[in-house]
Order: sequence, then C-alpha cells, then structure tokens
Amino acid sequence: MNIDFSTSIPIYLQIIEEFKRQIVTGELRPGDKIPSQRDLATQIKVNANTVQRAYREMETMGLVETLRGQGTFVSQNQGLVEETRIEMVTNLVDEFVRAVQALGLSREAALDLVKNRFSELEAKKEVRDR
Repeated sequence: MNIDFSTSIPIYLQIIEEFKRQIVTGELRPGDKIPSQRDLATQIKVNANTVQRAYREMETMGLVETLRGQGTFVSQNQGLVEETRIEMVTNLVDEFVRAVQALGLSREAALDLVKNRFSELEAKKEVRDR
C-alpha cells in the first residue's frame, strides 16, 4: 500500500483511494478479506485510529463490510466496482482538463495529444506482449 506522508492529502483518504484502486484493478475482488485495522496500521506505520477512520468511511461508502469475529471484506456489490472505476476516471479527467486549461492548451490540441499518446502506448504494449 502506497501512502505519501509528504502530501497534504489526509492519510485516511489515501488509504481509501488505495483500496479503491485495488478493487478497480482487480487486485482485490468482491468477497476478499482485507487486513485487520491493527495489521494495516502496523504495516503502513500509522496510528490505528487513522486506519479505523478509513475503514469506517469505506463501510459507509459500501466498499467493504465487516462481519463480527470474521474480519472486513470487499463488498459483494458488483455494480460498486464499475461505479468506483467511473468515479476514479472522472476525477483523473477533471484534473487533466484543469491542468490543460491552466496551460492554455485548446480542447482540440489536448484531444489530439491524448489520442496520440493512446496510440503510442498501445503500440508499446503490443511490442511488450509479443
């Protein structure tokens, strides 16, 4: 789990985002057990209350469910994965658009750049996959 202690983003939010990323990429699947709050706090070297807050927020969001005496598990809600993926991509696109606007690039120039990068990266992936 990647936590950046030098950023202004609260650690509990970084924990949530990392779990979202793992769920969306398939590293964590519906029904998978996640580390106990204490174990995760020890692993990433943060206060247990910080992890507890992240888990509580994730439970409120429906990302995870805690079963008394058994642990905390990724939600079985299949639609949640797609909703989370769309939310994450939308946030990335919003950041990108704001940055492009701040740099004074036109919509057309930005879209051309994105299309070209997609083509270049797909070509590199094809070469790697051979």
